[in-house]
Amino acid sequence: MEITMLAKAIAIGLGAIGPALSIGMIGAKAMEAIGRNPEAAGKILVPMLLASAFAEAVAIYALVVAFTIS
Repeated sequence: MEITMLAKAIAIGLGAIGPALSIGMIGAKAMEAIGRNPEAAGKILVPMLLASAFAEAVAIYALVVAFTIS
């Protein structure tokens, strides 16, 4: 029982590190790009949101894996 809980905690913990870092980098680079070229904010927003959604999907997959560990 304790090993299962530890496995779940490690799965979600490690599975959330990558998406957290990538979402932070996506946001930072998008703000940097908008700061350099404010007119392109509309063109930068949609790809930024898509990239963030894909990165967050990885965290959701890690959560699903954590729930399926029995």
